[in-house]
Amino acid sequence: MKRVVVLGGGESGVGAAVLAKVKEFEVFLSDSGCLKDNFKAELEKWGIPYEEGGHTKEKIVNADIVIKSPGIPETAPLIVELHSMDKPVISEIEFAGYYDTAKKICITGSNGKTTTTSLIFYLLQNAGLNVGLGGNIGKSYAYQVATEKHDIYVLELSSFQLDGMYDFKADIAVLLNITPDHLDRYDHKMQNYINAKFRITRNMKAEDCFIFCSDDEITMGELNRIIIQAKKLPFTQNGKVLQGAYVEEGRMNVRYGESSFEISVNDLSLEGRHNVYNSMAAAIAGKIMNIHNDTIRKSLMTFQGVEHRLEKVLSVGGVLYINDSKATNVNSTWYALESMTAPTILILGGKDKGNDYSEIAHLVEKKVKAIVCLGVDNTKIHAAFGDKVVADTLSAEDCVKKCAQIAKPGDTVLLSPCCASFDLFKSYEDRGKQFKDAVRKL
Repeated sequence: MKRVVVLGGGESGVGAAVLAKVKEFEVFLSDSGCLKDNFKAELEKWGIPYEEGGHTKEKIVNADIVIKSPGIPETAPLIVELHSMDKPVISEIEFAGYYDTAKKICITGSNGKTTTTSLIFYLLQNAGLNVGLGGNIGKSYAYQVATEKHDIYVLELSSFQLDGMYDFKADIAVLLNITPDHLDRYDHKMQNYINAKFRITRNMKAEDCFIFCSDDEITMGELNRIIIQAKKLPFTQNGKVLQGAYVEEGRMNVRYGESSFEISVNDLSLEGRHNVYNSMAAAIAGKIMNIHNDTIRKSLMTFQGVEHRLEKVLSVGGVLYINDSKATNVNSTWYALESMTAPTILILGGKDKGNDYSEIAHLVEKKVKAIVCLGVDNTKIHAAFGDKVVADTLSAEDCVKKCAQIAKPGDTVLLSPCCASFDLFKSYEDRGKQFKDAVRKL
């Protein structure tokens, strides 16, 4: 019996361990931190041995296959050692793909992944299809392959997940955009990060479809350099395309084969220029899947958006509070600021991943009346924005109180931090939740 060792006991790791158990491997899970109670209960239910609080090397290096959590970098000493022993180290997505014959729609990009993935899933559900949602969102893909049966999966894939994928193939791949992010994991080389994102096109054949943004310079530069077998379907707001999607005179036009669809941009439920891109990508996927135009239209008009993504929390004393905690890089905050129409008090800060704040400097100058920092080390933010920064805070509650003191009726307070959350919070979700709780206490 082959031995599978899973490193990391979060959603993805536990899902992979359950699938390995169902497929009758000898399974062991190891986590250097503490496992959550619900994950422990799941492992115990399936009779899967595990350890937490550290890795026992002898129990790991004898594996036939190692499935690594996307959070563990390739440079971790244990991973380096496993590679030196020629042990296959793969992702949960790769492992689940071995046992899944469903059609796979896979979405990646530096920004907009969760929104676009959720929108495509919503659209396919509205069409009455048997569809699962997984990857970097929702339930583990491997767990669903082990315990459920879907005809289609919509999978959000981060660069870290793509790094551990070799034989996996998307039927429809969506690449939304590429902007500098996670460069600390990619040896501070942009090309390494670009290569990771383009792994979504691996193994694609002529009958498969690759949906991409032709307005994104980095994507286009790479596409001019490499060969992709799949049908190329661009989306753009800067011109027209024969196949794919474009905007003309305030209307979004989609073409796939002989079939077409159009809708007024004003009818889209998601606001902002970036969401027009996300909606175009979803509509192209809908056309490829042969979804009726009425269903595509209704879905684009009624989709409610994603928590922690430009989420309107409350208006208090005439001030609107918006939770965009998911903005963990500068480009994401750029999109948020671009969609602001009222004078804005911007909350920035957290764990810096090598940010270049000059990208948002002109928007801050034009739209932001004050910046309140929420983070342990805000040196770079102070250096970038000078007098605009009016306060440093170390808790969501203090931060929100400070913003409330500065804000006037008609202003917007925007939490769009540009940074990861791990200096003060467990996750961007935890940061967003604490922000929302603090706003409700005002």
